[in-house]
Amino acid sequence: MGVMSSPARRTVYLDHAATTPMLPVAIEAMTSHLGRTGNASSLHGSGRAARRTVEESRETIADALSAQPSEIVFTSGGTEADNLALKGLWWARLAEKPKRRRILLSGIEHHAVLDPAIWLAQHEGAEIEWLPVDELGRVRPDSVAEAIEHDPESVSFVTLMMANNEVGTLQPIREIAELAKAHDIPMHTDAVQAIGQVPVDFASSGVDAMTVSAHKLGGPFGIGALVVRKETQLVPIVHGGGQERDVRSGTLDTPATAGFAVALEHSIKHQQEEAQRLTELRDALIRGVLNTVPGAKLSGDPVGRLPNNAHLSFSGCEGDSLLLLLDARGIEVSTGSACNAGVAEPSHVLLAMGYDDQRARGSLRFTLGHTSTRADIDAVLDNIGPVVERAKSAGLQNVGRNN
Repeated sequence: MGVMSSPARRTVYLDHAATTPMLPVAIEAMTSHLGRTGNASSLHGSGRAARRTVEESRETIADALSAQPSEIVFTSGGTEADNLALKGLWWARLAEKPKRRRILLSGIEHHAVLDPAIWLAQHEGAEIEWLPVDELGRVRPDSVAEAIEHDPESVSFVTLMMANNEVGTLQPIREIAELAKAHDIPMHTDAVQAIGQVPVDFASSGVDAMTVSAHKLGGPFGIGALVVRKETQLVPIVHGGGQERDVRSGTLDTPATAGFAVALEHSIKHQQEEAQRLTELRDALIRGVLNTVPGAKLSGDPVGRLPNNAHLSFSGCEGDSLLLLLDARGIEVSTGSACNAGVAEPSHVLLAMGYDDQRARGSLRFTLGHTSTRADIDAVLDNIGPVVERAKSAGLQNVGRNN
């Protein structure tokens, strides 16, 4: 008699801010080019065909973001684009005026921004000035104005993410960009989480450089872009063939550019209707959890936030315990940025927002995407109560053992 196999467990995936499943149209676009030969820098027929695909992709991406094709610099992803923006701006500005040593940024930035800024401070003599963040995760324009006006000639650049990847709070990018522009100070924004979730218009944003990543939009891993105004000077951080405006070298990934372009175009085209759908699901999740779990609290701006983000804290629990207990039930969420997974430290974002250590450690991030359904929300609401109770019990047992 054969052994009966157990039915496959249904996975509820609610970690779309870490990465979202590739869109079918992006898979089709990418795979259609995988079997084709041709380096986009070669002059023969195969090379020209690859170049045509790259440039058509560049035009599609530029159109979707209200930018010029020449302003799209392809990179290996968001992290490289952030490094290029920060280091490239730093060295370019410093070469013009050695006094420009202050970098203005917030303490809630992604590590792809925080770490290169700290590296510049440790190795290049940059002076980091931390912009204050309120309890909702917002940077106030008046605090930026105060930091700039203290000594505008010493500011290298301002960098501020468009939307926070952990708590989902949206930032007043346009207002802050205007403040920087008034003093001819360049501004960079990491828009990785915002694009496809909220309207993004590079031309009218006022920023000089903007980071984009394909795999957050339903495109492939390993490709992104820095959208940078033509007049903005950047010193390259990767040297070689000078493929991208002599700003970024490296053989272009033709299939990935095609998948990136299709995914971005699709996300922008359906942004408004998808945002409405996700907002309804997100609000149902938030209401359900707050009504089900005593002491649960919502983090971030309750109104000015990403439509797909629900960040909740649970008193008396460790976030890692909650994550693993939910995972055992087939529900996949996050304790924050995927780049910090496995590091048992409270979120730097929540600490910057003024949270105490316990609340910062006892938080979960639920992020929705194009595969999310009402059944996913119901699964969370059916399980979150028992999971929190079990996590609290485990926490009390650990406290007892340590006393």
